[in-house]
Amino acid sequence: MKKVVLAYSGGLDTSYCVKYLINELQLEVHSVLVNTGGFSEEELKTVEAKAYEMGVTSHTHKDILETYYSKAIKYMVFGNVLKNNTYPLSVSAERVFQSIEVVKYAKSLGADYIAHGSTGAGNDQVRFDMIFQTIAPEIEIITPIRDLKLTRQEEIDYLKANGVDMPWEKSKYSINKGIWGTSVGGVETLTSQKPLPESAFPSPLKRNDEEQVTLTFERGELMALNGVKDSPVQNILKLEAIASEFAIGRDIHVGDTIVGIKGRVGFEAAAATVIIKAHHLLEKHTLSKAQQLTKEQLAATYGTLFHDGQYLEPLMRNIEKFLEDAQKTVSGDVFVTLRPYHFMVTGMDSPFDLMASGFADYGEENNAWTSEDAKGFIKIYGMQNKIFYHVNKDLLDA
Repeated sequence: MKKVVLAYSGGLDTSYCVKYLINELQLEVHSVLVNTGGFSEEELKTVEAKAYEMGVTSHTHKDILETYYSKAIKYMVFGNVLKNNTYPLSVSAERVFQSIEVVKYAKSLGADYIAHGSTGAGNDQVRFDMIFQTIAPEIEIITPIRDLKLTRQEEIDYLKANGVDMPWEKSKYSINKGIWGTSVGGVETLTSQKPLPESAFPSPLKRNDEEQVTLTFERGELMALNGVKDSPVQNILKLEAIASEFAIGRDIHVGDTIVGIKGRVGFEAAAATVIIKAHHLLEKHTLSKAQQLTKEQLAATYGTLFHDGQYLEPLMRNIEKFLEDAQKTVSGDVFVTLRPYHFMVTGMDSPFDLMASGFADYGEENNAWTSEDAKGFIKIYGMQNKIFYHVNKDLLDA
């Protein structure tokens, strides 16, 4: 039998793929789960047991959390990346690194095929296929869900007919969890009007009080939470555990997909949204006006390319160097108040705070110029407008 390596999560789509690849294509299936922070040890054991129950020849999992942080999350924080000012690329970015690990594993096994469970109408198919084609063009790609144009109900019916039992009610939602957030897709997100029900989100509201947390950044990286130093990865996980109990970071992202259609997906990303907003506040205090303007433009390009599966584009490495260099002064404490369903970034403290320069207090007194200096500056600053409207008087009434 020929070998196929399947990118496996244990959800509805990849469960269908296992049965289809074995029953219909007569292939020897080797499943691999690439963990980017979405699975506990207990969950990994459950997924493995389920894979063997489904009939795979072998199953393994790869933990790439530290790699994913150092090569992706770190730069998304540096850039305050929010696609369409909303979505922290919770799943978009991790697909790239999952794809790379799947290819490595397929090569190590000498696999004839690589398979994934993406549909033909979404972004993930592009992200997976581009990496596979770039790194291993010699290995053929199999995509049962895409090729057969299956609905989720058709997948459920097939699995039931093949004796597979799953929590079918939950299977109505496509849930992808990682350290940087969880995406949630369902019948509601196929419309433009309907919100996702409370039950669709994996992290229910558990707290109705409030909590103050302090995030400590060093050169743009989250190095401590509430004064306790740890690795950035562990700090993200700790913050997620706290903030998710307030059901923070929920939203629905609407954007332009890689395949040209509009797409809508729900997500929850408690730690990611808090960290990005806290980091952004720190930058507003510690970076120059020109640094912020340039960085926003480059970060928007970086986020778009990442979202669109173009992680291997050389420009990405160029932008990463700029983003990292811009973090030299982005250090200090940021104070955040967590409340049910929302949070507030209340202030910061940094030795690099440009607001504490002693030159002037905005809207109050200044120590760096006289009133005559201010009048002269304003006169020169407004000269271009004055000249333009002197020549084009009619436009003043337009």
